[in-house]
Amino acid sequence: MKFLFGNKKFLNTMLKLAAPIMLQNLIFSSLNLVDGVMIGQLGESAVAAVGIANQIFFLVSLLFFGVGSGSAIFAAQYWGRKDTERIQSVLGLSLLMSISGAVLFSLVAILLPVQVISIYSKDPAVISQGSVYLQIVAFSYVVTAITNSFAFVLRSTENVKLPLLTSLVALSLNTLMNYGLVLGNFGLPSLGVKGAAIATIISRLIEVVLLLLIIYRRKLPVAAKLPALLNFKILSIKKFFNTTLPVIATEIIWSFGITTYNVVYARIGTESIAAVNIAGTLDRIIFVVFIGLGNACAIMIGNRIGAQENELATDYAKKYLLLGAIGASVLGLIMFLFVTPLLSFYQVSAATIDLTVKLISLMALSLPVRSLNLILLIGVLRAGGDTRVAFFIDAGSVWVVGVPMAFIGAYVLGLPVHWVYLMVLADEAFKLVFGLYRFFSQRWINYLVAPA
Repeated sequence: MKFLFGNKKFLNTMLKLAAPIMLQNLIFSSLNLVDGVMIGQLGESAVAAVGIANQIFFLVSLLFFGVGSGSAIFAAQYWGRKDTERIQSVLGLSLLMSISGAVLFSLVAILLPVQVISIYSKDPAVISQGSVYLQIVAFSYVVTAITNSFAFVLRSTENVKLPLLTSLVALSLNTLMNYGLVLGNFGLPSLGVKGAAIATIISRLIEVVLLLLIIYRRKLPVAAKLPALLNFKILSIKKFFNTTLPVIATEIIWSFGITTYNVVYARIGTESIAAVNIAGTLDRIIFVVFIGLGNACAIMIGNRIGAQENELATDYAKKYLLLGAIGASVLGLIMFLFVTPLLSFYQVSAATIDLTVKLISLMALSLPVRSLNLILLIGVLRAGGDTRVAFFIDAGSVWVVGVPMAFIGAYVLGLPVHWVYLMVLADEAFKLVFGLYRFFSQRWINYLVAPA
């Protein structure tokens, strides 16, 4: 354990970066859990409707994540040599791409809400409630695109506390407004799923305004004026897109695969998709630890590669992988302890509860493999600029292994949702084998920010 805990500089930097990201995601997932409990008071149809409608936000948020992650690769390496001018240009490209994607998704959600929800469910109650929620919440997509672009580049400059602060304010407000607008408290009308959508829009508007005010008042490295954001000529655009587009493609193709899983789960039955949504909420709370580790890993490795310290970057990667393996083993056990108290808050059927318990058990058992894959693919390979190989491993595993397994399990074998989920987990084993092989090959390190 001396290898892991003997380097105080590594531990201090890791905690400084990972802890705020973990806390931010924990707050987000915990408040989503509270929101889910509130919506759960309305029954399975409401839970399924909001869960399905949020699949569209899941798709657009993964587009944001792909653009942000790709931009962060460059921003982290530029920060390694303190090149603020190019960091601001990278931010400009990120904003342009994210906002364009957000506008497209918003138009589809606003103009075709019934058609979109009908892809996932044929239950009239689910389609009705999901369409109302989707058509309203779609107006928040562009705002979220701006927030995410600034947050990703901020983190690459080792400023992880500001995104935490603004998310804490916005998400807390979102929960309070949900309590009022979903259930009719604080003298507000009880609007059900419509109230949840309105609360989301207001909270995300407040978040972006607060974030930009602080950035520009403090004149942080990302406080760029419009000409600096659009100064793309100082970047190697070809290198930027050659590196970033595989990340975006990974997130889009992977997300459509995950969406396909949810289509399969929803077609098994309303109880099945409700159970998947409930179990997934708890899983996301636990998984915030590894999201924090993966993001901190990417920042530290990107900074070291930018400073041309490749051996130290490799050493950091090994430490993060070991931390992930240990942490996942412990937290997988903890997941079992939260099942009973969590599910007691949901007003759903006994069948839904039973399915949820089985799904959470499988999620707990698979946590070590899933956490290592996140750190490997996002924290290590992407940070090293090895985005094309990461694309084939990540997206390929979903469509070559996971999606066929889902269809075989649900439609050929007619299995219940928890057994279908177990079959789908075969894609995680695929990722781990090929991800570790690539890491130990040492071909994942690429210096991206050399002068053109």
